[in-house]
Amino acid sequence: MKRLSILGSTGSIGVNTLQIVSQFPEQFEVVSLSAGLNMQLLKQQIFQFRPKLVSVLNKELSGALRKELPHLPIEIVHGVEGLIRVATHPEVDQVVSAIVGAVGLIPTLAAIKTGKTIALANKEPLVMAGKIVMEEAKQNHAQILPVDSEHSAIFQALLGHQREDVHRLVLTASGGPFLNLSLAKLQDVSVKEALHHPNWEMGKKVTIDSASLMNKGLEVIEAHWLFDIPVEKISVLIHPQSVVHSMVEYVDGSIVAQMGIPDMKIPISYALSFPQRLPLNLPRLDLSRNKALSFFQPDPERFPCLKLAYQSIETGETLPAILNAANEVAVNAFLEGALKFTEIPVLLQRVMQEHEVKSIHTIEDVLKADHWARERTKIILEGRKLC
Repeated sequence: MKRLSILGSTGSIGVNTLQIVSQFPEQFEVVSLSAGLNMQLLKQQIFQFRPKLVSVLNKELSGALRKELPHLPIEIVHGVEGLIRVATHPEVDQVVSAIVGAVGLIPTLAAIKTGKTIALANKEPLVMAGKIVMEEAKQNHAQILPVDSEHSAIFQALLGHQREDVHRLVLTASGGPFLNLSLAKLQDVSVKEALHHPNWEMGKKVTIDSASLMNKGLEVIEAHWLFDIPVEKISVLIHPQSVVHSMVEYVDGSIVAQMGIPDMKIPISYALSFPQRLPLNLPRLDLSRNKALSFFQPDPERFPCLKLAYQSIETGETLPAILNAANEVAVNAFLEGALKFTEIPVLLQRVMQEHEVKSIHTIEDVLKADHWARERTKIILEGRKLC
């Protein structure tokens, strides 16, 4: 029986994780959960899985939830301290880090410091503080298992091979909903259109990042740290069918790819059960029905965010954290109708150019950079002078 903590239980990854848990109740026990604002869904999860500890966004929500669950033997906490307690619960074996955004950094790092196994769906800890996170994992013997479909694919393609034989990693990207839209029309796309992903069901922020290809840029940074591969050996290819989830090319010219239907339950279940696999009740990939699998280079004009991500990790130090924070603010502004889709990379580039890159020695250095970027991005947005 593996005992789980789920950071972000009401999000897409959290919901899929709990569906797997419910399918295999003899293998998993839910010990602690965290959620943000979706109290209705959280209550349903509490009644079904009976965790011992739950964390919510703030004190008001924790008090309201306690009143609604007066007879359940459950501890309810809140805020960052609550997230840390959920992530470090002494009975937990594995933490599913599924919170979207920089807020996942601190609890994930806290779990790593206690030596827990991490099923990592949250990109931001490695994007913001990759060196610190990986050093802590090594020092505390904490295994990090990737949940992102692309990193799970690479993880699987690397198994049984020598790392020095790797020529490059190839991350695949669907291209999102605007892959074939003219650049002129891209100027005026709506939030609804941007959220209509052709292949995957994801949360709002990740879906927008997929449309801009920022998601792939962040994955490049994550792969750099997770697999200890130089960034110049990490490539991105557009693959609209989302059948090949990523590939590893070796020095002899061999390419090992992981394939499957586009369903996040597959990489989640692999991270939960590694090194075994769970017999999921999902449709099988039928290659005979896929008439063609295509791959091509991303268009830098259509996807400028990808170039910005490469620039940030090539410079390193505080710049990836700056990019990540600015992107979170920009995506939120787009979702609220305060920013055009095509203005997102313009805003990010300006924030990056205005930032004085500094060395990272501690997690406080990362948090200071994150705070600066958020405040600066908001100021630029308020001024509305993006050119």
